[in-house]
Parts: sequence; C-alpha cells; structure tokens
Amino acid sequence: MHPLSRSQRAGAPVYNIDPNTPNIPSTCSSFWQAVLATALFRCWHILIFFGAWSTAVCVISHNVHSLALQPTLITVFGTVLGFVISYRTTSSFERYNEGRRLWSQIVLGSRVFARIVWLHLPDNVYPDGQALTREQKEENKAKTLIEKKSVVNLLEAYAVAVKHYLRGEDGIFYEDLYHLVRFLPSYALPPSIPSVADLNRPRDSMSDDVPASPRSGHFHGSRLTKRVPAPDGLPLPTTAPPPSLRVTTFATENTLRVDGRPQRGEKLSTGPDESFLAPAMNPPKYSLFDLFPFSLLVRMLTKNGVDVKGKRAARLRAAMRNHRGDNSYNIPLEISLYLGSYVSALQLRKTVDAPTMTQLLATLNQLVDALTGLERILTTPIPFSYSIHLWLVTLVYCLALPFQTWSSLKWFTIPATVLASFIFFGFLVAGEEIENPFGYDKNDLNMDHFVHNIIRKELRAIISMPKPDPGVWAFSSENDLLFASSDKDERAPPSEWVRRGIPKMQDALAML
Repeated sequence: MHPLSRSQRAGAPVYNIDPNTPNIPSTCSSFWQAVLATALFRCWHILIFFGAWSTAVCVISHNVHSLALQPTLITVFGTVLGFVISYRTTSSFERYNEGRRLWSQIVLGSRVFARIVWLHLPDNVYPDGQALTREQKEENKAKTLIEKKSVVNLLEAYAVAVKHYLRGEDGIFYEDLYHLVRFLPSYALPPSIPSVADLNRPRDSMSDDVPASPRSGHFHGSRLTKRVPAPDGLPLPTTAPPPSLRVTTFATENTLRVDGRPQRGEKLSTGPDESFLAPAMNPPKYSLFDLFPFSLLVRMLTKNGVDVKGKRAARLRAAMRNHRGDNSYNIPLEISLYLGSYVSALQLRKTVDAPTMTQLLATLNQLVDALTGLERILTTPIPFSYSIHLWLVTLVYCLALPFQTWSSLKWFTIPATVLASFIFFGFLVAGEEIENPFGYDKNDLNMDHFVHNIIRKELRAIISMPKPDPGVWAFSSENDLLFASSDKDERAPPSEWVRRGIPKMQDALAML
C-alpha cells in the first residue's frame, strides 16, 4: 500500500504509482552495492600484485641485499603523473556529464512533443469538407486519436531504442521495444554503430552502395526487409530462435497508407514468437578480460574478429566504428523518420497552425540532435596510444616505488605501495568506466530509469486524461484564493468575482 496524500484521499487523480515498485534495499545490500561501485572492486587484483611485489622487495632488502634507491623520482614523476591522471579523469567526467545532458534533452523533447501532440493539435486533424457526414467526421476524430496515441508510443520507443542502440544491442526484439515498433516497415539506413557481425565481416565484402528511397522507382524490396540481430550479436538470450525467425511484419499496399495513398513495401513474414524476446536489461557477465593486464588485449582481439567475453569487450563492441553492413541497425533514426512523416502529414492536411508545426519540427530536431551527440561520445574514445602510455607510466612508477621508500619506511613500504597504487590506478579505472557511460556498470548512467521511470510514466500520465478545459478548472469553486495574498484573506470563488466585475478585480490586484 502506498500512503495517499490529502489531495489523493479527496479524489484527485493519482499518477505514476507503480504497483511493482521494489522495496527499499536493506542497509547491508546498499553497503554491498556501494562497494561494487567503487574503484576498489575494479582494481583489487592490481593491489594484490603490488602488495606481493612490495613484499618481495622488502624481504630481499631486509634479508639478502638492500635494494633501496634515492627517492628523487618520487617527487618529480609523482607530481607529473598526478597532473596527467587528473586530466584523464576530468576528460572522462566531461563525457559522462555530456551524456547526462543529452539524455535530459531527450526527456525534454519527449515531454514537449507529447504535450504539443496531445494538447495543442485539434481533435480532428483531417480536412473538414462540407460533404462529410457526421459519421465520417466522427471516424476522422477516431483516426486522429489513434494517430496521436501511436505518435506518443513512438516517442517512448525512440527513448527505448536509443538506450539499446548505445549499448550495442541490435534490432527491435526486446520486451520494452518490440510491441511499440513491430508494425513499422524498416528503412535501409546505414548504422553509425556496427554490430558484431559488421565488425567481423571482411572489408572487401562491405557494400558501399546507398539504397534508393522506398518511394523511388529504383527501390529494391530486399533493402526494406528484415530487422535481424546478428547471430553473434550483443546481446541475445540463450533461448533465442535462429535468426531466420527473427523478422518483423512489413507493410503492404493494403496495410500502410498515408492520407489514403498507399506506400509500397513488402510483407516478408510474420513476427517471431514473442516468448523469445530479449529482456529489457541483459548485462554481460564479467570475464578474465575485464582484469588487468588481460584487459589491454581486448581492443586488439576485437578488431581481429575474436568474440571476447566480458563487460569491457561489450562496451568496446558498442563503441567501435566500421563500415556498415547490409541490414539497418539505426532504429532511433528510423523512428525519427516516422515522427517526421507525421509532421509532414499534418503539413499536407493544412489543419494545424504554422507556429505549432514549427515547434514540432524544432522538437524533433532536438531529439535527433541528442542522438547525434550521444553517438559522438560513444564513437570517439580516448586515443589508445595515450591510454596505454598512461597505464605503462603508472605501472613503472608503482613498480619503482618500493625501492625508493624502503630506506625511510622499512616494512611500512608494503601498505604505502598498496595505497599509492590504489590512488593512481583507482583514478585510471574510474576514468575508463565513466568514459563510456552507456553500459551496465554500477557508475554508468541509469538509462533504464530515464526510459521507464521518467519518459514512459510521464507520457502515460499526459494521455491518461482528456485535454483539460480552462473553462472548467479555472472556475472551480476551490479556486477561492484567486485575488488573496494569504489564506487569511477573503475567500471568494471565481463565479463571485465574475459577478463583481473587472473594477473590483483590479482593486483587489492593487491590494496584493
């Protein structure tokens, strides 16, 4: 049971109450989640190595021969290394903050677009001819409502598709996306972010021809065919059917029409068994290649076509750029084209005023601009030479640290080396984690929260009630403090102020 406020008990509508809201985690669970989110969990193996290394140096120096060196390098190289690591971490946080800002832009665009469609568009966006009967007008109103609801669903689908797209999850066959876009034909768009199949495909087999428009006479039906995730794609459930079954339903001349004019297309097959849809969240599991120094081999092996397991490899596959494949994977851009087609249909019908149309186009451009910015962050990693050089310099510095601190710290060299390693490598691994904030790591952006708990619930709240009429809510009898400066002043409902007239209202305003 959720506690109700006084307004809710009084009969006011209740929004955004999720019966499946999870319980508040316990203190132990919260503490464990916090530990998993720290850099300690990602560099513990490095700390163990340097702890063993410093122990060996101390044992040899104490029992065999002193390996102590002059501590000159600690001050010189330590200061420089600290500045370089600080710059590396700052650059990663800027990317993280930019990703959050662009997601806020998607949230804003979804709110504005849905508000304009649901509240500012007329109940009938079809041309209202004199020859139309009453039944035809009611049918047009019903069609308008269906179009509005479909567009609002596409706004939710756009956010969901961006989430999967940034995670390198190809196709539409996910529990939170498939039902929103299954009826749309697929555009043959080149993917900005390739799948594993594209990464493993030889360069000579890449086709550089650009498919024609589906509306042109040179269009080939095979270009508007399947939304098939790669057989080795990231990720697919273990119960997934063969790829040949994972196709969608496409429009025919009898099923997809715009203003009565059919669009050409080809219906290839029916949709897959919905029980095989991938979950909305499917994080990859940790593997050996997530640990240093094996993590340094991930990029090279992935470029050579090796299907490397682990979270780091999954992030890299989602971010790498290559030649496009034959199938379309840029689902968010496809959805934006259908949102644009709705705006174009409104322009052709000439039933919506120009300022509203301008705002719709500007909001749609805002959504596409956010997608482009997110792609820029994802496909522009920190240069590999800079990253590997920073790791090697930090490694050499920490390896030399026990030799320079033995003469002054003796056996305290061991905890001092481990602490210094944790400081330096902690910043490095934290910077690498937030460099690409779109995955499943503990510190990544919670895109599922943005999509499901913000955009989805707000869109459903917007369409849950008919368009509010100011002639009703502004003249409510409870609006009795309209011209009062505090709750101790005179209470008068709007109907009473209408009876008193404008001069009395102006006098009341002058007393505020």
